[in-house]
Amino acid sequence: MPRPRELRITLKPVQLILCVAFGLWLGAVAIALSLWLAQRLWPEQAQPLLEAAAPALLQPAPVHAPAPSEDAQAQMFERYQQILHQQELQQAAEAAQGNPRNLNSPKCQFWLQQNRTAPTDKSQANVLEFCY
Repeated sequence: MPRPRELRITLKPVQLILCVAFGLWLGAVAIALSLWLAQRLWPEQAQPLLEAAAPALLQPAPVHAPAPSEDAQAQMFERYQQILHQQELQQAAEAAQGNPRNLNSPKCQFWLQQNRTAPTDKSQANVLEFCY
């Protein structure tokens, strides 16, 4: 039988150190060259953008936003109350659907279906009336 070949690896620390140092030096040169090139090309490309944005940059920014008026606060509060009311009605309808007693009530089933397909105040009120 032929004897298998042996692979000998010799570690030469000086050669390894020099190769790593050369690689780091090439990386630094590549970064420096990229930065130099970007510095030369950037002002030419950024000039039209700066001219377009100059009027907006020259206008002073407002110091603070004006406080909302009482009318705006009242509208926000009314909207909040409407959302709460809708959530309460939705929770009531979900509770009515889960109640096994309502499965036998045709009126409850009808208004539950109406409320699912086209929810209105009337359908929600009828769900609350017939499903409890």
